[in-house]
Amino acid sequence: MPTARSRTPTASSASRPRAARARDLPAEAPVADTSVDERVYAAVSKALLSGKLRPGTPLRERALAEALGCTRGAIRKVLARLGMEKKLVLEHNRGAFVPNPSIEDMRGIYRARRIVEAGVVTTLFGQLSREQSAALRKHVQAEQRAFKEGRREDAIRLAGEFHLLLARMTGSEELLSYLQRLVANTELYKALYDSAEAASCAPREHEQIIEALAGASLARALAVALAHLDELEQRVIAGAGAAQLAPDLASLFATGGS
Repeated sequence: MPTARSRTPTASSASRPRAARARDLPAEAPVADTSVDERVYAAVSKALLSGKLRPGTPLRERALAEALGCTRGAIRKVLARLGMEKKLVLEHNRGAFVPNPSIEDMRGIYRARRIVEAGVVTTLFGQLSREQSAALRKHVQAEQRAFKEGRREDAIRLAGEFHLLLARMTGSEELLSYLQRLVANTELYKALYDSAEAASCAPREHEQIIEALAGASLARALAVALAHLDELEQRVIAGAGAAQLAPDLASLFATGGS
């Protein structure tokens, strides 16, 4: 009978199937570069809160992608995120726009803030711990530094976060979530219509709120907190009538411009 041939593969024949199998393996999916998204988000947010983007300005994907050196897909994701945060208006088949709210829209948002924040003050009056008071004062110091260093967008953001810090101290996540939406709107109103010099008022008025919360009169604490919101609303409404030309996006987001 014929002898059966050996089936032991040679080194070269054994390596060929392995190489073929390696070639047949699917390529690994690329990892999303979240750093690009965050860079673009930070640039557009900074432009919004610095007041460089005027009401009604269209944010075109192609122009932004060229100005920021990224893909239109990255721009699209960031614009959608800002739309969810109520910092931009997204219109179907038209694109993204800087909000151009009416006077009544703005008054309605400030009215809601007064109602909500009156409840926050009532809840926290006489109840702040030493640690909470220290945290609030530390936050106000950060606001003061931002203003002195000319970081207007940071000063506006920190001013809004002071009120969110108070809401967080009530222990109600539902209340905090609602106030976050209101503050996002009023931060943008302030950036669009308030003067840069007015940012100096917030830290001083926030200090007064902290002192009033630890004082002897709830009526006084409410009066201080609501007067602060009234002043903000009056300045924003007064500045809302000023019309300005929309900036050139390429110049705005050029290196050093954002």
